Amino acid sequence: MADFPLAGLKVLDFSRVVAGPYATRMLSDLGADVLKVEPPEGDVTRKLAKRESGVSGNYLQLNIGKQNICLDLKAEGAPELVRKLAAEADIVVENFRPGIMDRFGVGWGDLSKANPRLIMLSISGYGQNGPEREKAAYAPVLHAETGLIARQAQMSGGHSTDIQFAMADSYSSLHGIIAILSALRTLDQTGEGQHIDLAMLNVLHSADDYAHFALDDIWPKPPETLVWEAPEDRQILIVGDMKWLWLMFSTKDGLEDPTPEGADIPTKVKLRREAMEQHIRSHESFDALTGTLDRLNLAWGEVHPFGPDVYDQPSIEHLGTIVDVTDDAGNARRTVQSPYRFSKSKSGIDSNAKTARRGEHNVTALKQWLGMTDDEIAHLIENKALRSD
Repeated sequence: MADFPLAGLKVLDFSRVVAGPYATRMLSDLGADVLKVEPPEGDVTRKLAKRESGVSGNYLQLNIGKQNICLDLKAEGAPELVRKLAAEADIVVENFRPGIMDRFGVGWGDLSKANPRLIMLSISGYGQNGPEREKAAYAPVLHAETGLIARQAQMSGGHSTDIQFAMADSYSSLHGIIAILSALRTLDQTGEGQHIDLAMLNVLHSADDYAHFALDDIWPKPPETLVWEAPEDRQILIVGDMKWLWLMFSTKDGLEDPTPEGADIPTKVKLRREAMEQHIRSHESFDALTGTLDRLNLAWGEVHPFGPDVYDQPSIEHLGTIVDVTDDAGNARRTVQSPYRFSKSKSGIDSNAKTARRGEHNVTALKQWLGMTDDEIAHLIENKALRSD
């Protein structure tokens, strides 16, 4: 099998939380040498839903496999060190608020002078130069302002509440990877690097398969749910709107129409839904129900309670979705493997992977990247530019 697809690429990672760290975790899983530059206060996700010992599962999942230096950009010598690292890097990723990197002399203008071949990805809520560039933009803020939260409430008939998934962050990381790979292609052709300005607001609208409804000012669906109560006190999601499910159950499974002659549409919808609910629950077992749905060629999925059991499904082991790793305190942990499976290349992390302590690679990384001496590194530590746990 061939080597990792991105082996040999050096990535300097200034990103925190989710938007950015997920992208650099995937780049690492694809073989890139990722050096995370963590601030003295640490990435906030280190302590997010933290266990008694070791980093949080969130930090582990997004940062495992990366080297780590802890750098105070306000300290003497720190900006110069960043410019030296950028001169050796292929890619820089950051998700500070626009303008922050420039204040420290390590923005795109500064780093591109140090390395004209550099590719720099900047992820922000509203773009680097727009009227809302200074606005704080965590994922829930973008979920609210793109209409995602209100739409979900309208379709479910429930209250407005954020989705429990940092969609804006994760999607921005994935689109960031696409942009980086595209810029690498351009670099191969022209020899020139470039800056990528990625706005999470734009990402969510771009990825929204319902955007056309808003743009055309039409709304085709009343509140509804695809989830049904099933035998054995389980729940099942069946794909298809009410009309299609009724057609399948009534014409191919013998379900009789309970609506009286001359009933209005609301009454017809109500009685037919009740009939389908009863029909679904009437199966003697959950397996009997899924057998019926398979016979009717209806797509279905069991609604699993969120927790460890969601990883007990048969395809999880087959795909290698979960991998045993080690956290920064030496604890055995589990995390999620990257999804790439190549026919000829390697990808992913293995059981030797561990989460780095903050500043763990201050010495080794600076020697590897820059060939710095012990005295030079000691000077940075003395000036408190470099920190460690």
